[in-house]
Order: sequence, then structure tokens, then C-alpha cells
Amino acid sequence: MLVVAEKEIGGLMTPEAAFQAVEAVFAAMASGKAYNFPVVREAIGHEDALYGFKGGFDGAALTLGLKAGGYWPNNQKHNLINHQSTIFLFDADTGRVAAAVGGNLLTALRTAAASAVSIKYLAPKGAKVLGMIGAGHQSAFQMRAAAAVHSFDKVIGWNPHPEMLTRLADTAADLGLPFEAVDLPTLGEQADVIISITSAFSPLLLDQHVKRPTHIAAMGTDTKGKQELDPALVARARVFTDEIAQSISIGEAQHAIAAGLITEGDITQIGAVVNGSHEGRGTAEVTLFDGTGVGLQDLAVAAKVLELAKAKGIAQSVEI
Repeated sequence: MLVVAEKEIGGLMTPEAAFQAVEAVFAAMASGKAYNFPVVREAIGHEDALYGFKGGFDGAALTLGLKAGGYWPNNQKHNLINHQSTIFLFDADTGRVAAAVGGNLLTALRTAAASAVSIKYLAPKGAKVLGMIGAGHQSAFQMRAAAAVHSFDKVIGWNPHPEMLTRLADTAADLGLPFEAVDLPTLGEQADVIISITSAFSPLLLDQHVKRPTHIAAMGTDTKGKQELDPALVARARVFTDEIAQSISIGEAQHAIAAGLITEGDITQIGAVVNGSHEGRGTAEVTLFDGTGVGLQDLAVAAKVLELAKAKGIAQSVEI
């Protein structure tokens, strides 16, 4: 078995490589060549932690495996980030374990890559203003990935804790973009592309806030009960997602579905747009990418980083 340690990931994996891996696996999913296994996610009753598994099989790339890990909200006392995970890859021909890959940075990169794929294919023509809702750890990855696939003139942002907006301002400055802190109505009115990445359990961006052709990448809702958007806004949008089953059960669409505003048939896999089998934005005023996060994304970026590690001689061999 090969091991790629977490400390090596930053020197191997780039946002561009993550984007290519996620774009390809979304296309494989939509074409029926790749599928995710049912997600296991449990509160373990210790340290307020959530622990689980996400896995799948990509028949196009012959990538098989799972990500094990979760969310430990008290990890600051251990000088560790709250999200902890490891990705395991298996030989699709024999079932033998092939690799263990550190999953913390890869999770951030693959999440940002997913929203970037949606922006590449669904952003309104001439989009210039990027709106950021949320200023947590993941927000910097999101902004960088968005700027890598689309040319923006300005970033505007809002966060429930304004003191954290320095992260957005600093990231925008690194990208050579001006930044302005705004309220949510202003953000909805001015932004052409909006990325929401919070842990909210009630709507932040309301239907009446969005007044122009807009693409929204809703990336924070990945658990039953979480919510960032007004269900009426979801109903007004042309909705795309990574996986429909997760969108309607744990994603942003769960609330519009529960309210009877949309049905499962109103949601399209983003991979269909990548494949060219769906027109994408078309004439829609508002598009939404409901990014729930799927195991195949993790496997795709882990397989890519393993390839890079082997090429550089960094992957460690361990007998099991």
C-alpha cells in the first residue's frame, strides 16, 4: 500500500488539478459511468463529533474507495482543524487496498473545485462581481477557485461575524481584486456570482435580495436541517447539483422539496452540462448549484494526488 501524508498534499495538489479531477468525475457521474455509495454519517456521542464514510466507484477512471472522517468541533484544544479525514483507494481489479491519502486539504480543494465547475458552466455572460457569503476556513479556497475559472473585477462579502471578513479581504488582495463588505440585500443586488459557504440552519440569502441574472453556488448545506437560501429563491432558480439523491435529502433543495415548491425532476446533475447533454443556464435568470459533496469527488482528487506523488517519488510504500 502507498501512503501520501497530509503534510505532502500542499506541495503536490493544485487548484487546477483539483478542478480537472472534479470536472471529469462529474461528467462520469452524469453519463452513468460512476456512482456514489450510500453515505454513513453519525454523531458518535464523544467530543460532539460527527463521523462517517463517503465512497463510490468511477468505472471510467477505475477509481474505487472511500473517505473516512468527519467534524470534531473541539479540535482547537488539540491545535488541529475541525475537519479530519483520510481517503482510501482500492485496486478495482483485485480489491486490495492501494493507497491511504491525507484528506484534509483535499476536501477543501475538491469542495472549491465543485463550485468552480458550476461557475465555469453557469455564470451569466459578462459576470464581473463575485459575492461571498461566509468567511470561514473554506471561503478562501472558494474565492481562489472561482477566480481561477472566471475573470472578476470585484469581490463583495458578508459574514455573520464581521470581524472574520479580513479573510475575504486578504484573499481578494492576493488575487489583485478590490473587496467591499456589504449587507445581504446589497450583495444579492450587486453580485453576478454568489458563493455561500456557511453552517447556517436558516435562510440567509432571500428571494427578494437577488435582482439580476445570477449564478449561486450553495456549498454549505450538506446535512439535514442546514439551510442558506430562501426556498422561494431555490424555486425561482434552474437547479443543478452534484448528486440529486443528496440534493433532495441533505442539500439546499431539501427545503424547497419539503415545501412543495420543486420536485426531484426539477434538479439536474451538473455533469450533464459538462457533457453537453444539457444546455445549462439557457434563458434562466437565476441558476443554482446545490453542492452537497460526494465521495467520488474525494476519490478523484486522491487518485490525482497519488499519481503526482508517485511521479515525484514521495508516496511511501507500506506492507500490510
